[in-house]
Amino acid sequence: MLGSSFFGMFFGAIFLSRIADKYGRKKAFIINLTIYSIFTFLIALSPNVTFIIIFRFLAGLGLGAQPPLCATYLSEILPASKRGKFIAWAYTIAFLAIPIEGFLALVLVPLAPLGIEGWRWMFLIGSIGAVIVFLRIYKLPESPRWLALVGRKDEAEEIMKQFEGNVTQGNKTAFKSTDRMTNAKISQPVPFSAIFQKQYIRRTLMMYIFQIFQTVGYYGFGTLAPIILNSKGYTITSSLEYTALSFLGYPLGSLLAVPLVERIDRKWLIILSAFGMGVFGMTFGMADSPYLIVLAGFLFTVVSNIFTSTFNVFQAEIFPTSIRATAAGSAYSLSRLTSGLLPFILLPILNQYGATTVFAIIAAAMLLLILDIGILAPRTTGISLDTVEENSHNLKL
Repeated sequence: MLGSSFFGMFFGAIFLSRIADKYGRKKAFIINLTIYSIFTFLIALSPNVTFIIIFRFLAGLGLGAQPPLCATYLSEILPASKRGKFIAWAYTIAFLAIPIEGFLALVLVPLAPLGIEGWRWMFLIGSIGAVIVFLRIYKLPESPRWLALVGRKDEAEEIMKQFEGNVTQGNKTAFKSTDRMTNAKISQPVPFSAIFQKQYIRRTLMMYIFQIFQTVGYYGFGTLAPIILNSKGYTITSSLEYTALSFLGYPLGSLLAVPLVERIDRKWLIILSAFGMGVFGMTFGMADSPYLIVLAGFLFTVVSNIFTSTFNVFQAEIFPTSIRATAAGSAYSLSRLTSGLLPFILLPILNQYGATTVFAIIAAAMLLLILDIGILAPRTTGISLDTVEENSHNLKL
């Protein structure tokens, strides 16, 4: 049951991300949220475990393409000098949901308000939240970069004027450079295979390797922390309390990423935060006292969300507009597949060798990730998307 949602997200991230590049970012948002909201509501009504597994898989289809799509959309409407900062703010607000969800589960799961089991309320609240977001999506403008790409330049320019309030000569120049960049690509759709073309394959493979290993660290902790605490002899209630306290670090980490993401190059900020995840993860795995467990878990979630806020900005910056959502979505799909497989890999190791070994594996994954980013990743901080795209065309393998 734990893996069904991740497998759904795997397929959703691959196939629904294509919609964003072919039919627009806004349409993709609407489709994703519709799928997620309907099937999350149906999870709450499920009569048995079989239906829960099926509906979690289907809800995962809508959820899977959403994170890379959000980063893609925001990177295309924000100026280079503030792109990282504003996206980090967006993730900070989003990650407030994680500790709220943790404490809400702590309160609701043991209860049955109005005769409805607490876990069902959790899914009902999630589906209602998606509906609220869905209603706001209609007010979002389409990405002007995507509109320019498909030849709808009048609409793109009108949206640019709305963003800017007034059009200065510098802004006109910036828009025209984007316009020139996309002119050659208007006549034909770009196939999925484009992400493996010579000028992009280095970045594609770098992100594929990255997404597999980052999942071992980030989701290995988030998914298995309560199980690991239970294996150390703590009760389910105590495990949920310690996990909820540790998860307070998620929004704090995203908040700390706001000033850091524009001051430290994204590449090096990813490396530093990945190193911190390895250190604090090992500490969490070896800790015996409740205070050290909560402290190590809290510090892990802090650095892990500096990490995730930074890489979500980064992955949307390194590909051209025509394949940005497809490339980010296909890479992200591997993280969902890894997340689905992770419990089947790490739980037997936890049962046989203990928590320290599990977090040693997580630390090793972070080391391989550091080497991947250190060797293959380009610089993107403060650089316009036009320049990043031009640099990708000039890559030599």
